Amino acid sequence: MTHTRLRHYLGMFPALAFTVPALIKRQPLNMKPIAVIPGDGIGPDVINEALRALHSLEEVFATRVPLEIFDYGAERWLREKVGLPPGAMEDLRKNYSAIFLGALGDPRIPDMAHGREILLGLRFGLDLYINYRPIKLLREDLCPLKNCRLEDLDFTVMRENTEGAYVGMGGIFKKGTPDEVAIQEDVNTRKGVERIIRYAFEYAKRTGARTVTMADKSNALGFGHDLWQRAFWEVAAEYPGIEAEHFFIDALTMQIVKNPARFKVIVTCNMFGDIVTDLGAQLQGGLGMAASGNINPEGVCLFEPVHGSAPKYAGKNVSNPFGAILTLELMLEHLGMAAWSRLLHAAVMSALDEKATTRDIGGKLGTTEVGDYICGKIKASCSIESLNR
Repeated sequence: MTHTRLRHYLGMFPALAFTVPALIKRQPLNMKPIAVIPGDGIGPDVINEALRALHSLEEVFATRVPLEIFDYGAERWLREKVGLPPGAMEDLRKNYSAIFLGALGDPRIPDMAHGREILLGLRFGLDLYINYRPIKLLREDLCPLKNCRLEDLDFTVMRENTEGAYVGMGGIFKKGTPDEVAIQEDVNTRKGVERIIRYAFEYAKRTGARTVTMADKSNALGFGHDLWQRAFWEVAAEYPGIEAEHFFIDALTMQIVKNPARFKVIVTCNMFGDIVTDLGAQLQGGLGMAASGNINPEGVCLFEPVHGSAPKYAGKNVSNPFGAILTLELMLEHLGMAAWSRLLHAAVMSALDEKATTRDIGGKLGTTEVGDYICGKIKASCSIESLNR
């Protein structure tokens, strides 16, 4: 990206105006650029801090990560009624190494039409069938469960991301009348169910997890979740070294609260995954601490903090940036930049240990001040050589 073009994009988002000349001078990595979509509300605020952290990592490694910033979000929708412009999907698919998204949502667009077009459009259009959600406690006092240790809350949820009740199939008949009928279809395909289950087992095998838990509601949803049952046990038979277990979703949520330490990898459908990961986020300190990846192992992937856009807090320097920073960590790891990811994680852990955080998790700092701390720790912590020992 040219110096002028980068300034043009940053000019659309004042919160993203980190030092451009320093960024340009570093040697670029031999990779496609990362597409950055700050989005709405607090999205630009927290993405700014994540990009500042990335900027500090660039200084440590004397390397520039190519970025391109897009103005997709509420403001553009209100101007042009466009979420993703024509050709954007194919451009992102072919020309970018990853997508980094802030948050979407604006009270001026109450039906969230732009959010559906952008976020769900990207999930479906890029076939991002894995919603990867690590649930990991980073400081014990952040968990509302009594006597929960760091090692007790450390599991991963694989949520099916392109099917289920969120595909938008259905309709309303006789709307607004006493005879109104609303139908919302829940779509489950053999291909979709089997591939997310298989990915969960492969992830467990790769990371050394001994158990994969599948959650459904097959005792009530006798067609779609019967497919989940059959696919799960068939795939599980191919992994004899990994224990397979099943819970109905209501029982699973109770057991997560009662004894989260028993779980390592959980796989479930789109809607149930949406719910159970928010429960997990609350146990790890709230949505402000939650990171996620939307993954297609064979294509470009999208990474986003889990929290919403919280428009009333936008620009007020109060939002927790750790969700975005931890999401950056996931993205760097996914891109094979393990040393960068480790250094960033160490800075986050230091901030949490010293309570250099926002008020929602017990600190006294603003969004920007947390970013200042993270950047300072990255620059001061260690050399590249020590990271590779």
